[in-house]
Amino acid sequence: MKITAIKTFPIRIGFGNQLVIKVETNEGIYGWGASGLSGRELAVIGAVRHYAHFLEGRDPMNIGALWQECYRSQYFEGGRVLTAAISAIDIALHDIKGKALGVPVYQLLGGKHRDYVDCFASLRFTTQEDLMDKARTLLKEGWNVLRLAPAEFESQEDKVRFEPRESIAIVSEWVTALRKEVGTRPVIGIDYHSRLNIAETYSFLQKMPKGTLDFIEEPIRDESPEAYQNLRQMVDIPFAIGEEFSSKWQFMPYLEKNLTQYARIDVCNVGGLTESMKVAAMAEAHYIDLMPHNPIGSICTAATIHLAAATANFSWLEEVNTPAEQLGTNATEAYPTQPKLEGARYIIPDEPGLGVEFNEAWAVDKTFEILEIPRLKRGDGSFTNW
Repeated sequence: MKITAIKTFPIRIGFGNQLVIKVETNEGIYGWGASGLSGRELAVIGAVRHYAHFLEGRDPMNIGALWQECYRSQYFEGGRVLTAAISAIDIALHDIKGKALGVPVYQLLGGKHRDYVDCFASLRFTTQEDLMDKARTLLKEGWNVLRLAPAEFESQEDKVRFEPRESIAIVSEWVTALRKEVGTRPVIGIDYHSRLNIAETYSFLQKMPKGTLDFIEEPIRDESPEAYQNLRQMVDIPFAIGEEFSSKWQFMPYLEKNLTQYARIDVCNVGGLTESMKVAAMAEAHYIDLMPHNPIGSICTAATIHLAAATANFSWLEEVNTPAEQLGTNATEAYPTQPKLEGARYIIPDEPGLGVEFNEAWAVDKTFEILEIPRLKRGDGSFTNW
């Protein structure tokens, strides 16, 4: 079997853009993959084209060797653009190999540890009423793990103005009220999306009674492990870090120094399933569970389900399409075959490959438009993170 073509499909699905790739072979077996670098799809397409130049004509079954060649075949190794391209190709090669051998992808990774993959609900809110209403809906439907995503700044007249101290004063009150209402049983975490600094994070956590939060996700930017080490010494709330990491090397200091208690691995950014399994093993050695990042689409969901099935150290998978909110990333017109959500968990598929199909005929008629994330500004007009 030989790779004959690698096709790219940048496409708007639901609330945002996705980049789907298709790897074709001379035996008619093909595989689907996806990049997780949302917002810079054209850059990833360029990297895929570079890789296709030497991957066409190669044996798709040699996944590990092809991964090494893609990663190390240029002097400037790694980086999020390159590993997003490698991720998409790697996932598609696993899909091909599973189909060729007649087994689901998790069998290629060592077999499954579980029959279901439990999820946490991503709960985005702009007001206290919004937070309470969505939380009640989710808990009523059996979603007992809530990851809060505050967007309170969107309720003000200037929707791109963000002041950290104003935010933490408001959000800490709302989250305290939520915990008081729902009691101790539900798991509640919050994702501040790297909008805070160390001092602001400390102040935010100090404003809530002990036990309010079960984890906090990436409150500060992740480029500096030393910064997280300083923050780790100041607070006792578990951290969830890693959704932007593009290799096992980026994960290494966070795992070896126990700076994170949940590894927010993104299969479509970190280097695909090949690299994800290595990160999972590193995390397992430090008693750290995976809590995968999964906001993109059904191919990423399917690949992550197989990763979760094949790893012992797994907690919850992110889900953005819930009874409280539908972001449309799994639209059936794009993905006629996709993983099946039952309540707050996914059934692990048993069909060969990933168990997902993309509607290529639908996609080719669509026009790609660049989509930018919001640009938040402080009150003084300076740029800050979204």
